Amino acid sequence: MFTGLIETVGTARRLVRSGGGARLEIEVSWPDEARPEKGDSVAVNGACLTAVAPSAHAFTADLSPETLDRTLLGALRPGTPVNIERALRLGDRIGGHLVQGHVDAQIRLVAIHPAGGFQRWRLSLPAEHSREIASKGSVALDGVSLTVSALGDDWFEVALIPETLSATTLGKLAVGARIHLETDVLAKYVARRIEGPSGPATATSAIDQLFGGGGA
Repeated sequence: MFTGLIETVGTARRLVRSGGGARLEIEVSWPDEARPEKGDSVAVNGACLTAVAPSAHAFTADLSPETLDRTLLGALRPGTPVNIERALRLGDRIGGHLVQGHVDAQIRLVAIHPAGGFQRWRLSLPAEHSREIASKGSVALDGVSLTVSALGDDWFEVALIPETLSATTLGKLAVGARIHLETDVLAKYVARRIEGPSGPATATSAIDQLFGGGGA
């Protein structure tokens, strides 16, 4: 589990494919006290990976066929910057929101609207995830925790502050870029509860399910 607050930006060093998977090596300078141990979970652009061989200046991780299918990590080229966050420990403060490190979709950056040092982004919204996005709700984009500021049928918007643009890879992206999306885990459970085993519920039955109505 993660928070969506990026600790540092690393750099893809090499990607070696083997069978249906791959091994990814990331260059990153860890403070001594922050260096992960072998087997620790590390989020790379929002995708949870297991550190195989961590060192003071790098770590490697294995990418399964599922990870290669779901994410953009298999397309990383040497020198590409990536967002890095170590997994939460019990007792840590949660400054963003609970992020699982499971990429739900690859979406497009449709438009960037600058406003001083700030930016407002519009992004594509796949229909299958539309029920998991709410105005003022949380999303993770390439592992970065952000708040939904506006919402349409097939798009949503987020506002980025100067600190986010400078401290993460997001400030380097341009219109047309593909980005990892993870919706809020709580929204997933609510959407599943509303949908039920037999498909989407009506508005009335959805309210009854959520609040325990529906008669004796």
